Amino acid sequence: MSLLPDFSYSPPPGDPVILFEDARIIVVDKPSGLLSVPGKLEGREDCLMTRLELFRPGALLVHRLDCDTSGVMIFARDKAAQGFLGQEFEKRRARKSYIARVAGLMAEDRGTVDLPLCADWEYRPRQKVDHERGRPAVTDWEVVSRSNGETRVRMFPHTGRSHQLRVHMRELGHAILGDPIYAEGSARDYPRLMLHAETLALHHPETKAWVEFSAACPF
Repeated sequence: MSLLPDFSYSPPPGDPVILFEDARIIVVDKPSGLLSVPGKLEGREDCLMTRLELFRPGALLVHRLDCDTSGVMIFARDKAAQGFLGQEFEKRRARKSYIARVAGLMAEDRGTVDLPLCADWEYRPRQKVDHERGRPAVTDWEVVSRSNGETRVRMFPHTGRSHQLRVHMRELGHAILGDPIYAEGSARDYPRLMLHAETLALHHPETKAWVEFSAACPF
């Protein structure tokens, strides 16, 4: 059973916005509503990967963002760089921050969510908290501002589980606004998922220096 049987894929137009590039890497600002890689179903071939191929042939995937999430994505320009960057993520050396608008006024100023996650196969693509079968998932968060019944929060995931930030915020009682899966009622009624990958920092595959990239939050 799919949770979103009527999902209609209508990706936004436009060429990839390249934030940085050199001989080994390409950093792109992915728009909300565009798949990172081709979808499995017919009609979902258009994605950031295929669009980037037209401008930078041979770019290699390192990680992904959810279709509805915008922000910083890094690609490799050769296999060695892809392997190096993959290890930065796998060994949790890469550091990421996200900005979100969530429903309600969060009472605390900061905190940590430590709840294991796994796929909810009966209602895919939903993920769920499962203390027996779930994989470890940890998110630090801090409030940026509060107004008009919502909170702007910055999140720092230690792990990279599917839908991690979306489920963790929902479990706190503050679903991300515009989330078609986890938000309810009026919190769903937004033009997009209010989640943005703001920064990505890791070691450069060539120089091994610590580098950080950012994309301005569009909401």
